[in-house]
Amino acid sequence: MEKNGKRIFVNVPDSRHVAVIDRDKGQVINTWKTDLAFGNFPMALDETNRRLFLGCRMPPRLLVLNTESGEITAKIDISGDTDDIFYDSKRHRIYAICGAGKIDIIEQTSADDYKVLAKIDTANGARTGLFVPERDTIFVAVPHRGSQEAEIRAYQIE
Repeated sequence: MEKNGKRIFVNVPDSRHVAVIDRDKGQVINTWKTDLAFGNFPMALDETNRRLFLGCRMPPRLLVLNTESGEITAKIDISGDTDDIFYDSKRHRIYAICGAGKIDIIEQTSADDYKVLAKIDTANGARTGLFVPERDTIFVAVPHRGSQEAEIRAYQIE
């Protein structure tokens, strides 16, 4: 949801698009396609640069959309089974928490240029998380699987 505007962006994974809703009117004013990618569940917003980040599962990819036009401006390969994406405006980074056992860290060098900085190991199936910018910390929920106990892990951002 825009803080300085009146739009809400809603992922519609089965239809492979994002619905743009006018909060005042309470209606869809546009839909933006996700190209050939689907399973677009998580999203994050960079309102300053007018960019919307979508995490797609098939293929595993981060899509960057221009929020003025809906155009896809960048596609970045990420680890599989993404479920949470966060934008760090202080560092100009995107954190993608992926069930493949990774946190992918993508650097935003400009509104349309991105590069993968690192892939941090977590645990297989750990795809739910929370970025707390005030603490410079990403929390990741690790599910119980086999001998792996359920836990919450904290990753400090430097």
